[in-house]
Amino acid sequence: MADLESQLLQALNEKECIADSGDFAKSQGVDHMAVVGVIRSLQASEMIVAEDIDHFRYALTEESQTYLTAGSPEAQVFAAVGADGISLAELKVKVPGEAGDVGFKQAMQQKWLALDKSAGEPRVVRKVDSIVDSTQALLADIAAGKEVPKADAENLAKKRKLIKPEQWKTYKLSKGPKFALERKKPATDLTFDMLAKGTWRTQEFKDYNFNALGVLPAGGHLHPLLKVRTQFRKIFTQMGFEEMPTNQYVESSFWNFDALFQPQQHPARDAHDTFFLTKPAATPSDRGVPADYLQRVQSVHEVGGYGSAGYGYSWKLAEAEKNLLRTHTTAVSSRMLYRLANQPGGFKPAKYFSIDRVFRNEAVDRTHLAEFHQVEGLVCDRGLTLGDLIGVLQQFFSRLGLKKLRFKPAFNPYTEPSMEIFSYSEQLGKWMEVGNSGMFRPEMLRPMGLPEDVNVIAWGLSLERPTMILYGIDNIRDLFGHKVSLSMVRRNPICRLGL
Repeated sequence: MADLESQLLQALNEKECIADSGDFAKSQGVDHMAVVGVIRSLQASEMIVAEDIDHFRYALTEESQTYLTAGSPEAQVFAAVGADGISLAELKVKVPGEAGDVGFKQAMQQKWLALDKSAGEPRVVRKVDSIVDSTQALLADIAAGKEVPKADAENLAKKRKLIKPEQWKTYKLSKGPKFALERKKPATDLTFDMLAKGTWRTQEFKDYNFNALGVLPAGGHLHPLLKVRTQFRKIFTQMGFEEMPTNQYVESSFWNFDALFQPQQHPARDAHDTFFLTKPAATPSDRGVPADYLQRVQSVHEVGGYGSAGYGYSWKLAEAEKNLLRTHTTAVSSRMLYRLANQPGGFKPAKYFSIDRVFRNEAVDRTHLAEFHQVEGLVCDRGLTLGDLIGVLQQFFSRLGLKKLRFKPAFNPYTEPSMEIFSYSEQLGKWMEVGNSGMFRPEMLRPMGLPEDVNVIAWGLSLERPTMILYGIDNIRDLFGHKVSLSMVRRNPICRLGL
């Protein structure tokens, strides 16, 4: 680039003017765009003045280049017909494809050919003995850079698409007010060496641009899941709920399963459904679980109580002490309910919610991940019924913009009755499952110490499913995990639920 700049300045000094930068580029054997880069740089330094020169020409398309030797489509069709004529089927074999179709149409319009239907099957016959292929001649002139009549050029460009317009720009160059054979780059900093040698007195410095804003700092961007989570939090807090602490990903099997009246032989407690820790593999029961509560949980599993027959098996402490990655945030709910039942001053009604990660040993596909987020809400108060649960769900989901709800009976080990929640999606035009709900069983609540007349209603749903619907994402791996596109995170729109 420096050599090209020097050559351009030398040529301008010798000739006082360079009539066309395109010709200069050819003489130097370089691409014109390289010369343009030098011109822009020298213009900024006021060393040269550049005047625009606009150029225009027609160029052949790839299709028309073949017609320079083979002849235009109409000439090819005329040659194929021959003196004795030919059937349409034979003509299409001799001149196949678009060339045959276009050529036949053009030859008929120019009255070179005619259709003879006197013998039954139509035959294509010549109406003239010879032709002049003017289209081929025009293409040859254009390829040679010659001028052609405007009407002929427009016909070839717009109607027949055989040529295309090309526009480009070159420059007429002359000396600028600061012209020199060599550019001296102005200094941007006053250095110690300049001060020591005194060269700062003659050194040219680059002017400071005090109006420049500088490079904008790269700001952070919120992931769609964070935006939707914020909206869920607002809805819960507006409804008077308090967020539970969910920062403990590792739980003991006791709080994750046993405290919820989930039997130790339940399939969800197998290694193919749950991530169990190997180090430390267990948490001693005397760390965080009162002995009397532990005994009550064991008893209700083995022999029942509170109106239940229990499961009738031998409950094992070692199984309850196993460490795991929590499979649901209900493990946090069980801790909070136990604390609520045993707080100083006795029981007080409460409304809790949580939004955080859970882990399940599932096969990963477009709708399932081994790590995802669960949204959970619960209300603990005296005399709550299934009607209260349905009412709270109607209020909660209406704030999400889901006005139409249906409920279907379901089974959960720790809720009875249990319901699956369905909502009608106007966007998808169908009913879809949006969550699960129920009333916590007495076998779970009474061992904690909650009064007989206290019930707990609860519901849960994933954070990923509503986010995928809101943002039009059909593969959960494009939303959460190592395959997420950072450009999607940067460009995703704001989230407004219920609008």
